[in-house]
Amino acid sequence: MMMDHPLLITTMLHRARKLFPKKEVFSRCFDQDHRLTYSQFYERTCRLANVLASLGVKPGDRIGSFAWNNHRHLELYFAVPCSGAVLHTINLRLFPDQLVHVINHAEDKIIFIDEDLVPLLARIADQLTTVEKFIILSDKDELPEINLPRALSYEKLLAEAPAEYDFPEDLDENTPAAMCYTTATTGAPKGVIYTHRSIYLHAMMVALPDVLNVRERDSILPVVPMFHVLSWGIPYAGVWMGSKLVLPGRLLTPEAICKLIEEEKVTLPVGVPTIWIGLHQHLQSGASYDFSSVTYIVNGGSAISKSLIKSFEENYGIKVLHGYGMTETSPVVLISEPKSYIDQWDPDRRYAQQARQGLVVPGTEMKIVDVNGKEVAWDGKEMGELCFKGPWIADSYYRDPERSAEAFRDGWLHTGDIVTIDEEGYIFIQDRAKDLIKSGGEWISSIDLENTIMAHPDVVEAAVIAIPDEKWVERPMACIVLKESAREEVDQQDILEFLKDKVAKWWIPDRVLFLDEIPKTSVGKFNKKELRKTYS
Repeated sequence: MMMDHPLLITTMLHRARKLFPKKEVFSRCFDQDHRLTYSQFYERTCRLANVLASLGVKPGDRIGSFAWNNHRHLELYFAVPCSGAVLHTINLRLFPDQLVHVINHAEDKIIFIDEDLVPLLARIADQLTTVEKFIILSDKDELPEINLPRALSYEKLLAEAPAEYDFPEDLDENTPAAMCYTTATTGAPKGVIYTHRSIYLHAMMVALPDVLNVRERDSILPVVPMFHVLSWGIPYAGVWMGSKLVLPGRLLTPEAICKLIEEEKVTLPVGVPTIWIGLHQHLQSGASYDFSSVTYIVNGGSAISKSLIKSFEENYGIKVLHGYGMTETSPVVLISEPKSYIDQWDPDRRYAQQARQGLVVPGTEMKIVDVNGKEVAWDGKEMGELCFKGPWIADSYYRDPERSAEAFRDGWLHTGDIVTIDEEGYIFIQDRAKDLIKSGGEWISSIDLENTIMAHPDVVEAAVIAIPDEKWVERPMACIVLKESAREEVDQQDILEFLKDKVAKWWIPDRVLFLDEIPKTSVGKFNKKELRKTYS
């Protein structure tokens, strides 16, 4: 028999304090940059835990954070769950009515909010039925002038709090630790609760060599927001392993990110495709930086094109590691780390493989089933719905039995993603079930078509949606953003000619629409719901 020892986030915090007290957290805030050692970070986290106690926070209380990626948000990541409460990271890009819904639905007791984000909550503050106090995250010692009731200064509270705190060691590992809400494409956002155990196991998996290989010597730049799915577990894995964390704050321009990578010797920059598309354009414009420290760019959130992977590696010597996850999966469940012998494949075939969502990570199980529930062949052709189960996979939505029954069946999470799996075990998303285009009885993958279009040298972004057709029921329409230099030169015929030898004839869009910008969701994905509403 083994010791019955709980898997707690507190373990990560204590390890960073004991083994890596000199390691650094870089934090870009509203007024200035900060550098803290893990020793200083631990002391501030203890002070914050004492503040929570003084404000009457009890085990199980939901505490909201409404903040960018910075050291104060990181302190909340540890002080709240390690003291027994539940951190609700609120997506600041939700619409006002969605913000009201998630805060009231979670029953947040206190909200910690970055100073520059106060106006977003001030306009809905009178609709928040459970919030007792707002704590303002600011570089100022005194409370800045704001239009929020019952507001207190974070730094003043910390300065007055004791620097030591006895974190409870007897928490049940299945105690709720954090919660996030999905960016639902239909209906209200859905809540997912993470436990100490699930966060612990997920962070341990993320650090594995064939996942993100998080090490003490790494300098990690999580561009992915800390308000979105716990920043993919990166803050927990990074603190646990003693990595340097580079927290970029609100300034996420390509130039700012490139400078941080160069100046802070970043090894693992982590973000969504829109970040890397912008960074790639910046490099193409002639900007030059020293990226020799980068092991690879980590991409997730949505698919990245083969052409972008190829250009990063061949033109700038930067490898791209592609992954997949969902709010319901904590989120990382697939990583497209090439097997050793894939390195010997010809480059085009290898880049295509790297663009797939990848292999299921250790610790989770997956299956792909057709409409009859039968598992599909591993041939890269037969399509089915991707399903998962495992210790960091949700089993329901928070207080939402109807939608829970739709997504969680027979012990599996049914993702709604339609995929194929090849003989190597690499999963390739063909589409969301609602985004697949059925033309004349045949399926067209909008994602595959988008990635092919984005290989055009003058295309920056492409989103494909279905439009009604009397004969074929549905046909694809491509919504495209061109490079500014090509907007007077490239027309629909150029795009269609480019596709002729690259996709099946019946995949070629009936219409190409050129836009200045493709609408995005709150987490940077193409908002196809909005495109369909506007154009189909």
